[in-house]
Amino acid sequence: MSEVEQNLVSVETQSEYSVTTGRRETRIFVKMYVEAANSGLIADMGAERWQTLCVLASFMDANGDCYPSQEHIAARLGVSRQAAGKRIKSLLAYRWRGRPLVVATKARADGTQRFENTRYTVLPVSQLAIFDGEAGSMSAGADTARPVYGST
Repeated sequence: MSEVEQNLVSVETQSEYSVTTGRRETRIFVKMYVEAANSGLIADMGAERWQTLCVLASFMDANGDCYPSQEHIAARLGVSRQAAGKRIKSLLAYRWRGRPLVVATKARADGTQRFENTRYTVLPVSQLAIFDGEAGSMSAGADTARPVYGST
């Protein structure tokens, strides 16, 4: 069965350069398409997993990878570190149409058994992607927007 995946959510980055201060600022926007609700994704995920996915997406790069600490996630969710840990665990266990939306990989500190950090990868099945910011890809709508994974 070949099912065409529609964009449900996208993450857009916008870079601004201030001519008065000389500083560059990058902003991240998470856009939800109506199809995310129509497909049943949001209802199936539940509010806490949906919110946690959106917070993780705010940290991710063009590969879908992000390295936030549980403290950073907790602060953005407005919950304790322990509550954030439970939410992340729930999101990692969640499957949409039989596939995970997010996976976690723990890295060990050099030559030790101690874990140094956790890399979360928001997978393409989630339909969350960093878009290249070209005017045509964003204004043309979901049918022509091109997600960029692993671009330079």
